[in-house]
Amino acid sequence: MKDLKSVWKQTTFLQALVLMPALVQAQEKPTRPNILVAIVEDSSWLHFSAYGNRVVNTPAFDRVAREGALFTHAFCSEPTCSPSRAAILTGQQFWRLENASVFGGSLKSTFPVFPVLLEEAGYHTGSNGKTWGPGSWIDGGWKENPGGKRYPSFQAFLQSVPDRKPFCYWQGSADAHRPYRRELTRMAGKNPADVQLPPFLPDRLEVRMDILDYYCEIERFDRLVGQLLHTLDEAQKSDNTIVVVTSDHGMPFARGKANLYDLGVRVPLAIRWPARIKGGRTIHDFVSLTDLALTFLEAVGESVDPSMTGKSLLDLLLSPSDGRIDRSRTRIFFGKEIGVGAFYGSGRLQGYPNRAIRTEQFLYIRNYEVDRMPGYNAVQGGLATEFMKTQKDQDPAMARNYELSYGKRPEEELYDCAKDPFQMVSLASAPDHAATKKRLRIELERYLVSTKDPRALGQSEIFLKYPIWYRRGKKPGESIFLIRDRDGKLSLETRLEKGL
Repeated sequence: MKDLKSVWKQTTFLQALVLMPALVQAQEKPTRPNILVAIVEDSSWLHFSAYGNRVVNTPAFDRVAREGALFTHAFCSEPTCSPSRAAILTGQQFWRLENASVFGGSLKSTFPVFPVLLEEAGYHTGSNGKTWGPGSWIDGGWKENPGGKRYPSFQAFLQSVPDRKPFCYWQGSADAHRPYRRELTRMAGKNPADVQLPPFLPDRLEVRMDILDYYCEIERFDRLVGQLLHTLDEAQKSDNTIVVVTSDHGMPFARGKANLYDLGVRVPLAIRWPARIKGGRTIHDFVSLTDLALTFLEAVGESVDPSMTGKSLLDLLLSPSDGRIDRSRTRIFFGKEIGVGAFYGSGRLQGYPNRAIRTEQFLYIRNYEVDRMPGYNAVQGGLATEFMKTQKDQDPAMARNYELSYGKRPEEELYDCAKDPFQMVSLASAPDHAATKKRLRIELERYLVSTKDPRALGQSEIFLKYPIWYRRGKKPGESIFLIRDRDGKLSLETRLEKGL
């Protein structure tokens, strides 16, 4: 019996020696983080209470910022839905994404997107609400939306996650997109006099009520974020989950959505990861939503695809510092091509494609195709737009506001954002700013060339050749497909399409 016991002990000891390196490695290998992304539509950074707004109440967003990091200078790549979301998913500037560079196009499956890359790395992925769109993912070659498989709720998704498997979940929200639900404002009991009215909008009760409706839509989204956080807490998964809360672009008012001014491209951004990130920090570095994909990949230990133009935020998030951290992050680039809303009335192209560079002090915008007529419904200006249109001929102040919002624009615009935060007075023709304008123009052009923007490479006509999926048809599964020629003329074709 002693000999058997002795042999068993020796065998067990030898097995332990063999298995020890693997056991030690398993203990030392950190658990890969989960990822939860919550994105609202059409919401500017100014309208979240963590940024000092006293009319809009966003406790869930504020909690993420308080327990993680609040970014004060976060920008989207393009201020309309589908190009912005394509840029987020791919980690690339929108102008590199071919069909996906135009509103309502199709994102090709040949472009790497972070949900698929994470899934290939062993993650369980899913989504709810709006991910990539509007447009046709089927036309892009996908079997499902590139944002991830749909689930009825975050709770249902968590129940589907296999044991010990990390997850990535995208929660989209249509809140803050028009049309608004006035009953939300009535229930909130907010006072129109408290609205922080941008100086280029008419000071009318109807306009203030329109903005209150917008505020209440943001609060509705925030309640959704609160539910997501509560579900994480209940599942005891909060500590090792990276939570990102942001918007695809700015508010759907004049000089907001579909514009390159701050109200169109500057977005809220709060990121929390209790296991790794020190809470209560405010970061002033200039960052892009294209940085998110690279951040996720680096955080989980995966290599970044070389096609990605963003830059991981992990160094900023893991730093214990506040304020300015990376001295190279002092400027950001973004732009816009034409979307469906630019086709108005005659069916001809309206609105301007443009590109921009934003530094801490200046915003420089290069407008292309300025011979086109300005567009209206791309901006979805609501009651303020209609009021300015009807009153501009009777009221000089209204005419000025209307011109700022919808008038024809020059080839170059330059704004001193420190002195002119709503970018209303262009300095592009001021002699004492000529050197600044030239410097920013050259820097922008170099960046566009380095990132292979077709407009900077003399290939701008390619943007008119991309087909777009315009809208749903009257029959189930029916959609209207627009084909554009190089002059912007349209031809329509009705198709059956399940991917919208």
